Amino acid sequence: MSAQPAPGGDHPFLRFLKYSDVGIAVVVIGIVSMLIIPLPPTLLDVFLAFNLATAVITVLISIYIEEPLQFAVFPTALLVATLFRLALDVSATRMVLLYGNLRSPPTAAWPEGMPIGAGHLIPIFGKVAVGGNLIVGFIMFIILIIIQIMVITNGAERIAQVAARFTLDAMPGKQMAIDADLHSGIIDAETAKKKRKDIEREADFYGAMDGAGKFVKGDAMAAVVIMIVNVVGGILIGVLYHGMPVTGTGGALDTYAILSIGNGLITTLPAFLMSTAMGMVVSRAASESNLGSDIVQQVTAQPGALKLAAGFMGMLGTLGLLTGMPLPLDLTFFGIAGSLFFIGTILDKKKVEVTQVAAQAQDQQKKADTKKPESVVQLMQVDPISLEVGRGLLSLVDPNQGAKLLDRVTSIRRHIALELGIVVPGVRFRDNLQLKPNAYVIKIKEIEVAQGEVQVNQFLAIGPEEKLKNLRGTKTVDPTYGMPGVWISPEQRGDAERLGCMIFDPVSVVATQLTEVVRTHANELLGRQEVQALVDTVKKTHPAVVKEVIPDALSLGEVQKVLQNLVKERVSIRDLVSILETMADHVHMTKDPEMLTEFCRVALSRVICKEYSNNEGTINVITLDPQIEQLVQSAIQRTDMGSFLTLDPNVGQEILQAISQQVNSLQERGLQPILLVAPQVRPALRKLTERSFPNLVILSWNEIAPKVNVNSVGMVAF
Repeated sequence: MSAQPAPGGDHPFLRFLKYSDVGIAVVVIGIVSMLIIPLPPTLLDVFLAFNLATAVITVLISIYIEEPLQFAVFPTALLVATLFRLALDVSATRMVLLYGNLRSPPTAAWPEGMPIGAGHLIPIFGKVAVGGNLIVGFIMFIILIIIQIMVITNGAERIAQVAARFTLDAMPGKQMAIDADLHSGIIDAETAKKKRKDIEREADFYGAMDGAGKFVKGDAMAAVVIMIVNVVGGILIGVLYHGMPVTGTGGALDTYAILSIGNGLITTLPAFLMSTAMGMVVSRAASESNLGSDIVQQVTAQPGALKLAAGFMGMLGTLGLLTGMPLPLDLTFFGIAGSLFFIGTILDKKKVEVTQVAAQAQDQQKKADTKKPESVVQLMQVDPISLEVGRGLLSLVDPNQGAKLLDRVTSIRRHIALELGIVVPGVRFRDNLQLKPNAYVIKIKEIEVAQGEVQVNQFLAIGPEEKLKNLRGTKTVDPTYGMPGVWISPEQRGDAERLGCMIFDPVSVVATQLTEVVRTHANELLGRQEVQALVDTVKKTHPAVVKEVIPDALSLGEVQKVLQNLVKERVSIRDLVSILETMADHVHMTKDPEMLTEFCRVALSRVICKEYSNNEGTINVITLDPQIEQLVQSAIQRTDMGSFLTLDPNVGQEILQAISQQVNSLQERGLQPILLVAPQVRPALRKLTERSFPNLVILSWNEIAPKVNVNSVGMVAF
């Protein structure tokens, strides 16, 4: 009765795969048992065939993978395969020495009878593969071993060593780059976690492959020793125990040498294939397709090279005619030349057609745009966010050329939504021929707020200046944070990572600055329409809360001002329900957006503290001298239009200078400047410092959540 699929489409074979750990354990124990327990000849043949099939499967897998980590189990699999091959060598040696004298009845192929004591596969390989010639067989065996050890295994081992060393050296730089991408919103937390894990796996993989190369090399050397032992031991056993002549047909040398060579070839061939697979895996660079597709795409992308090769082969054919080379060989040269020229011509024609089609499509689009009637209304529209690029950066925003920056914008919008709780409007991309070729400009509501320059085909290395001196390239300054950097070629990326520099591609540089611009101007992007969309979303799940606030107590504009005040200081408004409930609780006391903002900040204290506390749950702050605090509080004037600070300009300047000293001190120590003040003066101090210190975080004592420790590291005083 045939096996039927289990309910739910689960085939019995798939259920068997669920217990693969048990199966592997049984296999390893069975391999070890083979070293002690003799195998029947038939089972030995089956295992030898399975060993060859396993090696072929491994080679094919190494061809189809796109990156080494897709076959991360290869080092362990190589160890198990090597142990299996050695166990087969031991079993085959036992069978050859014990029963190598046994022969089948004579046949046309084996007049003296086939040796059957060690199965059928070993003697067939020994006779058919080498034509029954002992010298030829021995030479073939030695050549395979030399190629395996000196060429493939040594090369793969060296690649693994260098890759492991470079991977370990580059880990700090890669980790910093991941952290930078996470902070800028290019990737989310899960993606960052996966990338860090991949970096660790990559280092472990190449380190394991470095050690696995020793298995392969030791296996090859053991094969040589085993064959010599088989030949010498077989001759002694045949002569001394079985009375066989040393030479001649059916003699000890003929019998045991053929069996030893056959055993060596049938086990060395899979080892050769495994070494080849090892070389392909460790030399495989990450790509978007497998090895076959990469070779075809990259070779056929250069039709001119094929035509030149055709000319060279044609020249060799012509030279052969002049020197009296046999005609079939001349025809072979000319045939190859003709085939290469034909293929190159076809590929070249296809390349030209693709270029022409793209040019025609671009021309048609330009004509269509020209024919469109001008819309004055469209010209009057103001884009919330726009990015203008020079002609050298068009490839970053052109959909026909990948448009990598468009994909990053999607990630930025997702990150900002999670970080601040607002929906960032779409970014309008434009080309601006008035800009430098590699320059770009970021605008908020058609007003320029940031600019920068990037090199399309290079990488930006950021780090200490003493390390950057060792890199060749164009010195620059990071457009986002003002850190020193150097634009380097792709060939220097490995050197920069080993120096501990952070490496960014041009898209990441632009995306990072765009993210920071969005954070800084988030309050300007949060209009009434955007607030209405957020409120409508909350209304679906908490209609009572929304109704109590809007329109019963506050207008949409007043709620908008509170939310703008929060995001202006980078406080997340994702928990909009808590914000609206806080407004509803305090709106009977005041409708002043500034005061309502402070109440909301207290309600969001855990969110605020989580943002600025370290792993131990501690916030490092600087405090304000009570004298200054009293001075500021006495200068606060409250009106119907809001509160104002009426400080003497000289006094205000002295306060800013005192704050500047503490801020610089904290930045030199690698700490984020956070000023902790009384709740009454926090809004006023924020207004006083926002122009001089836009990145200064000002918290009040009421905003410190329970279980959060406060560590004072300085005091602002005259």
